[in-house]
Amino acid sequence: MPERSQDPAQEPVDAEIVPDPAAPAPPPPDYDEHGVPSLDYVRDKIEGRYTTSIGATELAEGTAAGRSVEEQEAERAAAAKAKLEELRRSLG
Repeated sequence: MPERSQDPAQEPVDAEIVPDPAAPAPPPPDYDEHGVPSLDYVRDKIEGRYTTSIGATELAEGTAAGRSVEEQEAERAAAAKAKLEELRRSLG
């Protein structure tokens, strides 16, 4: 029969890993302890969205499709104005 090693490091240990009771995570730096965002955080987020929308508009105006849509809107506005003037003349 094989001999068992007397080395305690090789013997199996019956144990389980117990997680440490962690404290609740601190709020993100732009929020207070109640979870309310700071005014600077909200302002930065709004300015970022505004800047993105301006950039998207500039890009859309720079393309042929964007100019085409603008031209169609201008034609519709001119036609609507002409029709309104025609109706006013016929009524008055």
